[in-house]
Amino acid sequence: MSLKRPTTAATPPPPRRKGAGIRAWLVVSNCGKSHVEEVGKHSIMRRTGLPARDMRILDPGLSYPSTILGRERAIVVNLEHIKAIITASEVLVLNSKDPWVAPFVRDLESRLCNFSEKASEGRDGDTAKEANGGLGPKSPEPDQDSPLLRQFSQSPEIGMVETNESGSPMASGDNQLTGGPKALPFEFRVLEICLESACRSLEAETSTLEKEAYPALDELTSKTSTYNLQRVRHIKSRLVAVYGRVQKVRDELENLLDDDMDMAEMYLTDKLSLLQFEESGLKDELDKDYNDFELDDECDEESGSDKSSSGKVTGFKPNIQELEMLLEAYFVQIGGTLNKLSTLREYVDDTEDYINIMLDDKQNQLLQMGVMLSTATLLLTAGVVIVGVFGMNIRIPLFNTGMPQFVQTNIGVVGGIVILYLSAFYWGKQKGLLD
Repeated sequence: MSLKRPTTAATPPPPRRKGAGIRAWLVVSNCGKSHVEEVGKHSIMRRTGLPARDMRILDPGLSYPSTILGRERAIVVNLEHIKAIITASEVLVLNSKDPWVAPFVRDLESRLCNFSEKASEGRDGDTAKEANGGLGPKSPEPDQDSPLLRQFSQSPEIGMVETNESGSPMASGDNQLTGGPKALPFEFRVLEICLESACRSLEAETSTLEKEAYPALDELTSKTSTYNLQRVRHIKSRLVAVYGRVQKVRDELENLLDDDMDMAEMYLTDKLSLLQFEESGLKDELDKDYNDFELDDECDEESGSDKSSSGKVTGFKPNIQELEMLLEAYFVQIGGTLNKLSTLREYVDDTEDYINIMLDDKQNQLLQMGVMLSTATLLLTAGVVIVGVFGMNIRIPLFNTGMPQFVQTNIGVVGGIVILYLSAFYWGKQKGLLD
């Protein structure tokens, strides 16, 4: 008789793991359109030019404080629940499906879309004016296939950048000072939305904490109980955590306002415009050299080094007034939130001092009661001693005396006990135990 081997169901193969560092990034363009891309960390680094050290700041698995970093081609924003990378033409948001991040994403898309619509309406109006009145001749467009420009993201603000008298492009801050349009560059609009969302979140958390803290502290003052003490302890723990987070955001804004170079690094649109202008001038110079001279091998090497060196904008010093005003506005707002938390923290400290005073008073009352009980015990013990003395079966001369001497003896014993009690009471008053 042959035994059949039991057949086991084939187990499905395990799901394939994604590549290391691949995350879902929400990419929002400058016109408010968004889509999700699953890309790796190295792809983001090549796309934005960020080093791995800056990418670790945005890692959800690591706990980094609030940080705003300006780099050559991007701005790294890590504010509370917002983790984003801002370039000259798009913004990449991490953890876009998080319930805390979803309101920020909706606000970002709607505001960018509204601004894009207003900008398109303005361009249509300018086109109509140009058709009616006519404008000056257009400047020649630079080469869009330049290898130096391909490493930067193309931004719609490039076409709106004006030039000064010397022919070089003006920064957006200079444009404001000369009476031009006061529209912020794309990166600053996104940065403003990030700061506004972070400040709004901290302000809402502070308001909620105030609504819970003040009634709890007042109730603890009126009635000291274990439940009220535990409730105030949890509130104080939350207060310390929120205070530290608000203080870190304020310190980060203060550090940016104190460093002009860091603020200059955040002008991505102006740097891209300047690079585009330098590329067009470099191309004209190379064409002129080709027409006038025959380039040898050494000239080829020099032109190649010039190209590589022009990939990074050197000597770029924009007018940082608009960014400084933007940061100062939110610095004042976060300072107001910090003042509210400081006031609440002082109220908690005052309540603790009051509770300690109440506990000291209760302790003094217990000590006073202890002294009174000790004195009563002493009197009772003295009475027991008198009864024991007269109850002994020993003949002494006192027993042979009459009633007057017996009464005098009892009065003397009771008087000595009273004097002893008054001495103990006076000693307690002197030591402050019976206040």
